[in-house]
Amino acid sequence: MSRAASHSPAQSSPARPSAHPVSAPASHSRSERPEDLSPTHRAASLAALRSTTPENPLDVLVVGGGVTGAGAAFDAATRGLRVGILEAQDWASGTSSRSSKLMHGGLRYLEMLDFALVGEALKERDLLLTHTAPHLVTPVAFVFPFEKPFLDRAYIGSGVLLYDTLAARPGRKRAVPLHRHLSHKALLDHFPGLDPEAAVGALEYYDAKVDDARFVMTLVRSATALGAHAANYARVTDYVRSAAGRVTGVRARDEETGEEFTVHARHIVLAGGVWTEEQQNLATEKGGLKVLASKGVHVTVPRERIAADPGTGLITKTEKSVLFVIPWDGYWVIGTTDTPWHEDVDAPVATSADIDYVLEHANAVLAEPLTRDDVIGVYAGLRPLLQPQEPVPAAEESGDRKAGAKGNGAKEPASTKVSREHTVMEVEPGLVAIAGGKFTTYRVMAEDVIDFALRDETGAKSSETEFLPLLGARNLTRARTRTEAAAATYGWDLERTERLLTRYGSLVTDLFALIEADPDLARPVPGAERYLGVEAVHAARAEGVVHLVDVLERRMRLNYEVPDRGVAAAPTVARLIAGPLGWDEDRITREIADFEAHVRAQRAAEDTQDDAEAAALVLAADAT
Repeated sequence: MSRAASHSPAQSSPARPSAHPVSAPASHSRSERPEDLSPTHRAASLAALRSTTPENPLDVLVVGGGVTGAGAAFDAATRGLRVGILEAQDWASGTSSRSSKLMHGGLRYLEMLDFALVGEALKERDLLLTHTAPHLVTPVAFVFPFEKPFLDRAYIGSGVLLYDTLAARPGRKRAVPLHRHLSHKALLDHFPGLDPEAAVGALEYYDAKVDDARFVMTLVRSATALGAHAANYARVTDYVRSAAGRVTGVRARDEETGEEFTVHARHIVLAGGVWTEEQQNLATEKGGLKVLASKGVHVTVPRERIAADPGTGLITKTEKSVLFVIPWDGYWVIGTTDTPWHEDVDAPVATSADIDYVLEHANAVLAEPLTRDDVIGVYAGLRPLLQPQEPVPAAEESGDRKAGAKGNGAKEPASTKVSREHTVMEVEPGLVAIAGGKFTTYRVMAEDVIDFALRDETGAKSSETEFLPLLGARNLTRARTRTEAAAATYGWDLERTERLLTRYGSLVTDLFALIEADPDLARPVPGAERYLGVEAVHAARAEGVVHLVDVLERRMRLNYEVPDRGVAAAPTVARLIAGPLGWDEDRITREIADFEAHVRAQRAAEDTQDDAEAAALVLAADAT
């Protein structure tokens, strides 16, 4: 039972900063909805999870709040099941907020002749673009430069032609335009920031991009809208067994209070990403899925440093992976590296050598070289790549999908050689694990793991995620009309208007309700002018925020959008969210200090040359 995944969307340039500071929010009263991830919702979810018993268990408990776990919770909830999901840190705080921000088919996997994987990912990309998440996933164009006039045009051109062909669906309109070939002159007209000597022509093709952390948070909210109980900062510390040896629950700890409790469930799904083996080891001594952590590093630079048509990026091959130069909201995202990670998976961080590597490969094709002074921000994430292993676990076939891993893991393979296909395995009776895959195919992975968990049940309902849009995806035309009216009232420019729509979709009307109660929230946040004060308040009221860093790094993207990584905005944002979160002055001061220490450690790590030293700096700061 194997499959795979990928990424995507596009944005604009920064909005005009306001000279006015954002005020602290007034008290806003509104009855909460099931999808509002407020402090009250978290407390209610924890209470519901604690109330489970062996006689009254959940149907499905998901461990892990990245894209795969959130997708699995949503999938199970669409089947009418009683669902819970626990995440040890913040939603998407691991790999799922540190990706290349792409929803794509994986063009380079065609070289591996993995046509089924690419075709599946392209189907999922187009489904997101046209139906399930068009507010969060948007098209983006890429130019792929040719170095050899005839060979590359034939080789790369045939590959992209196949790529477009695999994306075709009979009777359906294309989600993105077909590729086109560019002459040398047309390439430089289209992407003048490219070194004229670096290419003789190019091919332009389309994929899609996404704000990955926001996508995951929206998945969690979509699951809770269907009745799922969701709690972040709730760590699974052990697994509970029945007298017959079946895993029937977990022991968990509320990281905010230290309270420990038990959750009972008929089926437990482990979607732990790079934490998979750590969790498996709590449940069994027999082993299970083996996951290789591979570090991917991205840097951001100002949009004006690379000249190109709006909405057009660049892709080129490196000796280890591929290099993407992706247009975002007033800046470029450039990456990535692909190197094995042997340190604590809680602390992926970029070193100075990583940053230099990305800049070096970007400069190999850019007309104007980038320097360290151009770097706005840096982020590093760990890809959970399946590690081939022996022995082969008991496998169950279902069509062309296989459960289990294969191969011999005597020697660690190069991380770029490990398959991106995912695998589902029954680690112990009652406990199913899933690992591998790509962001883009999260929905297929989620469907596979829930199908597998329920495989012995008669009358089990099928997944509805292919047909059910995520929250915010409906009524987008009406949302645009209301957003444009609000923009006229509050003086927002076009960039800000588009940014709000691509971040919230039709949920943007929730922000307008808050602004109507307190018009000061319509102002930009000092030090984070792309964002309005209302976005911080809404994050605290409805998006699962527990700590200040949750807002600054994942609800906003200040760790790589502003040079100070969000330090200047921290005091204002802390006061904006203090009311909804019930913080006093001591808590506000502590949260700001913790965030500043976190940023200092990240910056110090980026001056090191060694993964171990860099990780130690971050772990020490976070431990305090």
